[in-house]
Order: sequence, then structure tokens, then C-alpha cells
Amino acid sequence: MPNSLTFTIKPIKELVERYTTKCEIIVDPFANNCKYGTITNDLNHDFDTDYHMDALDFLQMFDDCSVDCVLYDPPYSLRQVSECYKGVGRAVTMETTQSSWRARHLDEIKRILKPGGYALCFGWNSNGVGKTRGFEMIELLIVPHGGSKNDTICTVERKEAT
Repeated sequence: MPNSLTFTIKPIKELVERYTTKCEIIVDPFANNCKYGTITNDLNHDFDTDYHMDALDFLQMFDDCSVDCVLYDPPYSLRQVSECYKGVGRAVTMETTQSSWRARHLDEIKRILKPGGYALCFGWNSNGVGKTRGFEMIELLIVPHGGSKNDTICTVERKEAT
């Protein structure tokens, strides 16, 4: 059941569809083949996305409080980040292999989401964007893949009014 196409997994697909249907501007910085985002990005030029930029640069393009929903499905580990960068011929730097890599993305997600906007985060932890950044957890989904495979943890958070 686990695969790199997170949004094709039935319970995850249903979760994403439940929230994206409520939104007009949906940003996906790691789109891969996913078409739920209305503005999509993927570092890999093999994918049919609107942009092929580093995710942080992509997120920084948006104005403050201008986005209804962010689908945040990055590589789940720093090793995977490194593999993704190497896979498209990009240099792997200290910056791309530290935990602050993710934190910078989350800071941008906080900045660009409208109050009441949704952040849907996927990975191996349930941290999401976080309460300290002004988000309220409204749904949590754990998708087991069996055997020795890690579960996919999906969080849905709403940005609180400032």
C-alpha cells in the first residue's frame, strides 16, 4: 500500500478531497503527479507542475494571507530530501539536510495561509505546522501500511484568526 504517490492511497485521498473541495487557492510545493493543487510545484522537471523550484522559493512567491490550503507532502526524512536533490542534479547542502529545512517551510505556510485556511501535512510525525505557529489541529489520520513499513501520519490544521 505505501508508495510515493501519497494522495492515491484511499483514506488519504478521501481526506484531501474532503478539505480541498472547500478551497479556491490550493498550493502544493511537492506535487509530484498530484493535481489537487491549483498552483503546483515539484523540483523534478519530469512532473507536469506549474513550477519546478525549490519548495522554499516556491512558498516565498505568495503574498501574506493569500492561500486557502497548503498540501505539505515533503520527503519524510532528511535522507529522502538528500536523495530527491541528488535525483534532479541539485547540490545537497547542510541547509537541505538539517531539521531547520522543514521549519522554514512551515514558517512560510503560516505566513501565506489565510486565517481559517487549512494546512494538510503528511509524514512520519504528527507535528503538522503547530500550535506555536497559530494552528489548531482539527483532524489526524494514521494510515498503517503493514509489515515493517512506517505509517503515514496525516494532520489537518486550521490557521487561527490573528
